[in-house]
Amino acid sequence: MRHDFGYFEEERLNKVGDLALWRRILALIGPQAPWVIGAILLALVAAGAGLALPHLMRLAVDRYIVNDTLPALARIDGLIGISLIFVGLSLADFAATFLQAIALEWSGQQTMHRLRQRLFRHLLDLDLAFFNNNPGGKLVTRLTNDIQNMHEMFSSVIVSLFNDSLRLLGILVVLFTMNWRLALLLALLLPMIFANIYWFSRLARHISRLLRTRLARLNSYLQESLAGLGIIQLLHRQESTLKGFSLLNNEYLALANRQIRIFAIFMPMIELFSALAIAMIIWYGGGEIVRQRMSLGMLVAFLSYMRLFFQPVRELSQKYSIVQSAMASAERIFQLLDTESGLPAPAAPLRPEKLAGAVRFDGVSFGYRPAEPVLFDFNLAIRPGETVAVVGATGSGKTTLINLLERFYDPTEGRVLIDDNDLRALDPCWLRHQVGLVMQDVLIIPGTIRDNILLGHAIDDPKLAGVLADAQLQETLARLPQGLDTLIGEGGLTLSAGQHQLLALARILARDPRILVLDEATANVDSATEILIERAIATTISNRTSIIIAHRLSTIRRADRIIVLHQGRLVEEGDHDRLMARRGHYHRMQAGA
Repeated sequence: MRHDFGYFEEERLNKVGDLALWRRILALIGPQAPWVIGAILLALVAAGAGLALPHLMRLAVDRYIVNDTLPALARIDGLIGISLIFVGLSLADFAATFLQAIALEWSGQQTMHRLRQRLFRHLLDLDLAFFNNNPGGKLVTRLTNDIQNMHEMFSSVIVSLFNDSLRLLGILVVLFTMNWRLALLLALLLPMIFANIYWFSRLARHISRLLRTRLARLNSYLQESLAGLGIIQLLHRQESTLKGFSLLNNEYLALANRQIRIFAIFMPMIELFSALAIAMIIWYGGGEIVRQRMSLGMLVAFLSYMRLFFQPVRELSQKYSIVQSAMASAERIFQLLDTESGLPAPAAPLRPEKLAGAVRFDGVSFGYRPAEPVLFDFNLAIRPGETVAVVGATGSGKTTLINLLERFYDPTEGRVLIDDNDLRALDPCWLRHQVGLVMQDVLIIPGTIRDNILLGHAIDDPKLAGVLADAQLQETLARLPQGLDTLIGEGGLTLSAGQHQLLALARILARDPRILVLDEATANVDSATEILIERAIATTISNRTSIIIAHRLSTIRRADRIIVLHQGRLVEEGDHDRLMARRGHYHRMQAGA
């Protein structure tokens, strides 16, 4: 099995903290600004209430607990009053924090909901070449994991950083106000604390990225192995597959253990700094009390503020890596949103009222990669109502003709025209309504047969009955107890390959396009189903310009004209008998069939 993990590698920010990126992130919050402002105001309330609690403890100790000058009853009444205020401030802190969490979570969910909708809508409008160059799993990650990373930053990290920074600043101000000497002594620890945070954040960020990469590789290997389990068992590759999985699993385990060691070092270091701070408070503050230059209540308040100080320090260090991850996710999302379709929409798109159905390829050259052309100076004119069969070996350019006619791609040279209108001047939605395409692989959506035929297109019941008759679906529906209302797709009935093709033809007939393209519509079906499909095709191509790509001789013979492609060039054209008489490419293809 081949494993290509390149697209799982983490993309790094070119410029961490880029102001333009932050402006775009903050712009997302715009519609939710009142909620965010409210959350910030609630943060101020919570911070104020939390910072007042140690001051109340100081008052309780100095005024009532160690103050022998007041009567016992007065001291008890004072303690009751301070206790009630303490409970009231704690409840205010709780209420403000609770309401803040509700506001942030609601605004974050609304913001991410809009962003997810916007991103998916943008993806729907991108050209097919973009999806050929970007794996589906990568795009799903943008819509899920990356948006979830941003949601975490919106709902908790940004305001938490504000809250924690506000608390730290408030604590430092209060400490310097209470006793600047002791506060200055404690400030000597700050460079060591923040150096430790910086070191931890860099290591945590790096190891988290490696873990995500290894997990993506592990998931990819697991998905591919389970999808190909039958082949693995058939070729007796269980042991080698297990070894490959064990190798990836062991790499992930080693990184996870490394992450544990990093956290195991960081957390005790923070606790060590906290213990050093408390020791310095006890040493210096206790000495000041002995010298009667500091009250016991102030020492208690200092110890309480130290407890409050190290709590946001821990949170800030842990959330720094989350911010960096969210910033990287934001950059990837905005890069995707900034991706423009390679098929520019016309400024004034044409929507002709009547369409005859003439198709012309005029000097068309094209390659999916510039260095690997598929079509070379291709010229073909198809008259309105004409049926043309396209044959050729694999890789000759047959499917490329369809992609160009549906304008999934634009030719690098030349033009594709319908009724002398360049496809690049037409409305893409109108074009794809007029050019019906039936492919070998038919997309089935979970729903009823009716839903899968109409796909949101409204037609009346008599017309639908005619569509079912022309598509040869009546016999199939008659065997189903719910008929058109039978559920198919995921969780419903499974249709055969031939029934898929008949359903696809019914979809086309329901829309009545002027131009029809059939791509291997009779491949991989039994002879009985082939007869039904041939009847449905005969009805479907009637009075329409039709291009049929097929290998079966019965389908090819129906065409008014057969064109033969070889290595991206039109090498032969004519009817079946004339081409067989030439004993050229077409003759060799039929002889080898």
